[in-house]
Amino acid sequence: MSLRIRTRATTTTAALTTATGTVVTAAALALSGVAPASASTPAATTAAATVPWSASHATASAAGDRWLASGKLVLDGTLTNTGTGCYSVWTRFAHDFVVLPYTKHAEICGAGSVDFTATKSYTYTVTGTLRVCRGTTDTADCGPGVSITHWPIG
Repeated sequence: MSLRIRTRATTTTAALTTATGTVVTAAALALSGVAPASASTPAATTAAATVPWSASHATASAAGDRWLASGKLVLDGTLTNTGTGCYSVWTRFAHDFVVLPYTKHAEICGAGSVDFTATKSYTYTVTGTLRVCRGTTDTADCGPGVSITHWPIG
């Protein structure tokens, strides 16, 4: 397994004041899905929102988190197989109405797990789907696609 390090800026104050003077309380952060930092966390600027995702097909499953960073959608996850076959993780994006081809991000043959991280330039007109597929060369035999750009995303 590889070591993945994800840095998120957090804050230790009970309430944040935005540039417009709006106060954001810990309760409001909890409602938005952003957890407030603990008192022992060093102070920084804002909290980054992550959204969990998961997909599966036959004996393989993939799960992880996604978030926005510097104009990119970041997918961080693990592909796990409990059987003997080969499986892979693929994404497919559409920009406005232009559908792009599938892109493979991870593959595994036999039982075990493999970690992966993928990034994609992101704007509000981009939609994306992630699938776990049998085999490592195409998307002919896949589980249901899961949206990786539905809201809330950040």
